[in-house]
Amino acid sequence: MTASRRQVLAGAGAVGAGIAFTGAFSELFAGTAAARGHGGYGPLVPDPNGLLDLPRGFRYKVLSREGDPLSHEQGRVPSNHDGMAAFAGRRGRVHLVRNHENRHNARIPVPTVSGLTYDPMGKGGCTALELDGRNNVVSQQVAIAGTAVNCAGGPTPWGTWLTCEETEDRAGTNGYTKDHGFIFEVDGADPRRTGAVPLTAMGRFQHEAIAIDPSSGIVYETEDAFQRPFGLFYRFLPDKPMGGTGSLRAGGELQAMRVPGVPDLSGIQETGARFDGIEWVPVPDSQAKQTPIRLQDFGPRGITHAQKLEGCYWGGNSVYFVSSFARSAEGSAADHYGQVWKYEPGRRRLTLVIVFGPDTDVRLPGESPDNICLAPSGGLMVCEDGDGAQHVYGLTQRGEVYPMARNAQNTGTPEEPEWGEFAGVAFSPDGGTMYVNCYTPGTTFAVTGPWR
Repeated sequence: MTASRRQVLAGAGAVGAGIAFTGAFSELFAGTAAARGHGGYGPLVPDPNGLLDLPRGFRYKVLSREGDPLSHEQGRVPSNHDGMAAFAGRRGRVHLVRNHENRHNARIPVPTVSGLTYDPMGKGGCTALELDGRNNVVSQQVAIAGTAVNCAGGPTPWGTWLTCEETEDRAGTNGYTKDHGFIFEVDGADPRRTGAVPLTAMGRFQHEAIAIDPSSGIVYETEDAFQRPFGLFYRFLPDKPMGGTGSLRAGGELQAMRVPGVPDLSGIQETGARFDGIEWVPVPDSQAKQTPIRLQDFGPRGITHAQKLEGCYWGGNSVYFVSSFARSAEGSAADHYGQVWKYEPGRRRLTLVIVFGPDTDVRLPGESPDNICLAPSGGLMVCEDGDGAQHVYGLTQRGEVYPMARNAQNTGTPEEPEWGEFAGVAFSPDGGTMYVNCYTPGTTFAVTGPWR
């Protein structure tokens, strides 16, 4: 069942929408802090500085903008701020690790640094910000360079960041000297501890995000392929599960999810739809030496695809992953404005938890979900990557969608405004600050206020 963004935002007035979403939304918070079900923090107040609109009582600090100087005379802060995570440091400090989704023609590439560069012709990578207890920037420096199209990723239970390349370009393409399409591990506190080593066993494909089962160490991976056949949902069985920094270099087995009888997840439209007996099929060639993985032969029963597989997180005893949208005109089995799926490894069960849409007003939040994170007080924060105004929006256990932030940086014209997407939403270890990126112009914000 679907409901529009306007219906959900109407809250108690939309009785049908409330009933439709209550059961589905409650599943998103299993094993997490209880979501109180509050209806958000009120309307967004226009920012007189034209950067970030927030509810009354909340404040932001600009931590970093593209073009700012990096520490240690490394150059300038790169463009295209994307996925990000926050880690606890010593003496109350916080380490942010931030992706830069730079292609070969990037406005401001990630500077190459000796010992931290994979391919000197790659323009992407990560930067690391160290913050004091008041969100003042102590330093910001290159954490990994020479990678390409670093889109999202995810944190590890041992406190490092896995940055994902959303490309399959080989050496010789776009000037690259090495193959791309890998995951790299990044230590935000000490980048030289991890260096620039591709985790090749985790597959070479258009990576998006990852989530790790903290009990088994299994890594789940999403693929955001741009053309049909669309991406797959993977799991990686490491040879050294939960082995700490560097352990994923030891190798393991990459598998792809098969939902029996379901070739395309977009064809499933009813929230609560459940599939038992999920199968995991070994990937024939994880390095995609001749053929992209999604095009490889998985046997007569095929494999399950989905368009725009993006955000991924672990909650309770399940992994959740997002399909931002599906368009039949582009080859999907059906249309939707966003799905959230839940996979329970212990039961080998897949459930469609949320379906967003149809779109009714692009000025309101709630379509094309992308990066996603659990808020410390319960609920979710989701970065929107759709048409019109761009928001960070919250989801409560009662099924309410509320605006938390709106990008006020108009990169278009007064007559035809455009706003860059949000990305990398994350919370400080103490839960008192929400960090989030504006993709373009690349800006990293710290948001504080009366969090419940």
